[in-house]
Amino acid sequence: MGIFGRKQAAEPTAGLADRVRALAEAVEACQGRVDEEIVAEARRVTQQVDQRLALSGSATVVALAGATGSGKSSLFNAVSGTDLARVGVRRPTTSEPLAVTWGDEPTEDLLDWLQVSRRHAIATEGNAAGARLDGPGGSGGLDGLVLLDLPDHDSTEKGNQLQVDRMVRLVDVMVWVVDPQKYADAVLHDRYLKPLVEHAPVMVVVLNQVDRLDAAQRKACLRDLRRLLDSEGLTRTEIRAVSAETGEGLVELRQLIADRVAGKLAAARRLSADVATVADRLAAASGSAAAPELSKRSVSAMNAAMAEAAGAEAVAEAVRDAWRVRGAAATGWPVVAWVGRLKPDPLRRLHLDRLPTSAKGPPKAIDPTAVGRTSLPARSGVQAARVDTAVRALADEASAGLSRGWADAVRNAARAEEPRLADRLDRAVARTDLDIDRRRRWWQLVRVLQWVLLAAVVAGLLWLGSAFVLAYLQLPPLPDVTWARLPAPTVLVLGGILAGLLLAGASRIGVVVGAGRRERTARTALRRSVAGVTNELVVQPIQAELDRYARARTALERATRR
Repeated sequence: MGIFGRKQAAEPTAGLADRVRALAEAVEACQGRVDEEIVAEARRVTQQVDQRLALSGSATVVALAGATGSGKSSLFNAVSGTDLARVGVRRPTTSEPLAVTWGDEPTEDLLDWLQVSRRHAIATEGNAAGARLDGPGGSGGLDGLVLLDLPDHDSTEKGNQLQVDRMVRLVDVMVWVVDPQKYADAVLHDRYLKPLVEHAPVMVVVLNQVDRLDAAQRKACLRDLRRLLDSEGLTRTEIRAVSAETGEGLVELRQLIADRVAGKLAAARRLSADVATVADRLAAASGSAAAPELSKRSVSAMNAAMAEAAGAEAVAEAVRDAWRVRGAAATGWPVVAWVGRLKPDPLRRLHLDRLPTSAKGPPKAIDPTAVGRTSLPARSGVQAARVDTAVRALADEASAGLSRGWADAVRNAARAEEPRLADRLDRAVARTDLDIDRRRRWWQLVRVLQWVLLAAVVAGLLWLGSAFVLAYLQLPPLPDVTWARLPAPTVLVLGGILAGLLLAGASRIGVVVGAGRRERTARTALRRSVAGVTNELVVQPIQAELDRYARARTALERATRR
């Protein structure tokens, strides 16, 4: 059904400017995502509508078009009350249209835009030609009428056909002149009428030369023409029967033209139909499905694959092992704890021990220039395949239901930053605060206690050594000191050793528990860092395409609303 056969068709000008803006927004959004031919046509229409509204917006351009022998030029002369259009053998084979204008409003810019150089102006007041046009049954009010005589659309001159094709896109009202022999001409119907079904209300089909038919033939011809137009969806296209030779039906045709001019709606209806037609085509090509939403589950699955490929699990395990090594060295019995310092630190081996952190409060700001690449092993083929699969799954989910152009744009956006992804992930891991140098105060307390116990063992040994030396030199012995009936030196030595070992064992449990907690914290921080990279390089580009599609869809809904 044509645009004016729908609800709200009574006001074709309502919201036209907003619809044109919406169409322009849709064109911009669909660029590169929808068939370029359709986008280019939509862009042409927006520009054409803007130009038409700016040029003599109150003028009404009515064009007469027809096939060779239809009597179009004779009808033009009869309607205009002039003899400007040459008829028959005297008519030049030219591709230039002819214009006759009524009223005082300047139409030069409009005719320049239409590229019509052959012009003739008629004043509507005090002019015989104007009086003929306003004859019996006329309504007057022809100020602003621009009447065009177009070349024959079936002319053997290619330029003539091109002129008609161009004018069909620009004029406000098309009057198709046919004759009883060729009213069903396939060229007219297939090339012009059928493609202009949305413009049915701004077209008129005039059956000329009816003086050659008797009453029965005329009735049958008009009935068949009506049936043919209705079958093509042109139910709102009016039909008039005239004879340029005898003047029959000219009053009614003039009345029709006068009404179109007086109503000042022909241009708006034509422009509305143009916008509606191209917006419908663009909407059909772009797609009307709602924009998909990225599920948290798919994003999380991709982030998990990215984290594994970036070595987040290996780093988290290195944090756990480093915590254990450092904890054992800090809280173990000093006599044997130094051996643990000979073990390589897992984080140093991965070049992940250089982040500036503070023992108190939050970590200091990380200078990106001070953080280089890690020494994590390159991701394996299995990891790369998992990453590729996760990205593809996310892109497929985001493009589900979209037309091919938009789906391809979403998939391309998902992979647009793929060359930078590996390096950015590695740097994100290198810059992640692993929380390895904070919340270790109890280690310091245990270390102090261990050194106190070691000092007790040393004191006991020195006491026992002194007693042995004095006995060896047969000097007076040291006074006997007992604690719980045991010699004090022995208590110091054995008690210090036993307490140190017990404290180291208890501390070991705390270190292991802390290592597990640090591992989980580091894993969470690493995944957050990886998610930040994937959000910037994968998720946001995908979401940008989905937002662009949503804008295009919303704009097209506004452009097609009528």
